[in-house]
Amino acid sequence: MLEYAGIQITWLGHDGFKLKKGTVIYVDPYQLGPKAEPADLVFVTHEHFDHLSLDDLKKVVTPRTTVVTIAACEKAAKGLTPKAVRIVSPGDRLDVEGVAVEVLPAYNTNKFRSAGKPFHPKADGKVGYILGIGGVRIYHAGDTDEVPEMAKAKGVDVALLPVSGTYVMTAQEAIQACEAIQPKMAIPMHYGAIVGSAADAEAFRKGLKCRVEILMAEP
Repeated sequence: MLEYAGIQITWLGHDGFKLKKGTVIYVDPYQLGPKAEPADLVFVTHEHFDHLSLDDLKKVVTPRTTVVTIAACEKAAKGLTPKAVRIVSPGDRLDVEGVAVEVLPAYNTNKFRSAGKPFHPKADGKVGYILGIGGVRIYHAGDTDEVPEMAKAKGVDVALLPVSGTYVMTAQEAIQACEAIQPKMAIPMHYGAIVGSAADAEAFRKGLKCRVEILMAEP
């Protein structure tokens, strides 16, 4: 865990993060420990099992929790019986419990299944989020390659970027994306579970001049 401008940023492993400044926010919680803190807000980027993980969401979603996600996850999210489910699409802007949310698309441009279909097609409407918490903007890119719409994240305070390749950006592609976004700080993700390793995170750090923090996973 590190603290940035009063916000506690905890990497939960893989693509999962907890952000806390009074309000407890999770993004794509996965493989959580048994003592996970209940959530005020949960953001789910898409329906794949390592992002829409019902076993993990059940550990943090309560009747006081609002879940923000895409239409493909709506039925599962409502089955958790949260306070509310907000359905979003790329390009949306909204305020949720005092958090300013910008929804960006997340998709592949050069990562394909054997049949030639992207792992994350643009048409599916999978997303990343820019979360404005007390004036601090944190971009969670979701599962994506470097895409033109990332320009909307330029100048964010913190960028959480996948680095493992295979289904998402490689470390080198994430370096290019980070150089375009120009965040004040970058944190690599999407490694250490399923695909990717600490070597990908280290390659990402070594390739950039901006501040990069490699966090230890705290499930």
